[in-house]
Amino acid sequence: MRLSADQVEIIRKHVDQSTINIDSLRDDVLDHLCCVVEIKMERGNFFERSVVEALTELAPEGLDEIQNETVFLLNSTKIIRMKKVMYLFGLITAISMSFGVTFKILHWPGGDELLIYGMIGFVFLYLPLLMVNHFKLTLNSALTEKLRLILGFASALAICTAIALKVLHIAGADLLLIGGTLLFSFGFLPFMFFNMYKKSVS
Repeated sequence: MRLSADQVEIIRKHVDQSTINIDSLRDDVLDHLCCVVEIKMERGNFFERSVVEALTELAPEGLDEIQNETVFLLNSTKIIRMKKVMYLFGLITAISMSFGVTFKILHWPGGDELLIYGMIGFVFLYLPLLMVNHFKLTLNSALTEKLRLILGFASALAICTAIALKVLHIAGADLLLIGGTLLFSFGFLPFMFFNMYKKSVS
C-alpha cells in the first residue's frame, strides 16, 4: 500500500519536530518510517496507529536518540582514542604515586617528587577526563545520578589535592582534606547508598 502525499507530509512533520539536523539522516529516517507505516497498514492497522507504532519501534526514547547515536558512531574513533589517553594517564599517575609512597616508606630519594607529580597528574589530568567521560553517559540519567557523580568527583579532587598539599607542607591542606572528607561522607555516600537501595527493591 502506497502512502498518499498528505500521509507522507504528516510523517515528515514528526521528523521535522525532532532535532535531527543531518539532512541525509533525516531523509533516511523519513523513508524508513514510511516503509514501516505502509507495511503496518497492509496488515490492517489505521494510519495514525501505524505512525505511533513505527515511531516507538524506531526510537523508543524519541527521534533525537537516532542522531545522538549516529554522531556517537561517527566519532567513535575519537572517543576510543580519548579513552586510551585517559586510561594511560590514569595508569602512569597511579604507578607514579605507588612508587612515590614506596620510596618515601623506604626513605629513598625521589619519593616526594614521584608522589607529587603522580597526584598532580591524577587530579588535574585523569580525574577531569574521567568525569567528562562519565558525565556524557549520565546526560539522560536521573538528577540523583548526576549529583552522585559530581559530588564523587568533587570530593576525590579535594582529597587528592589536599594530600598533595600536605606532602608539600603547604598551608590549607588540612581544611581542604576535611572539606573533601565531609563532601564524600555526607554528599557522595548518601546518594550512592540511596541508589543501591532503589536498585535492590526495584
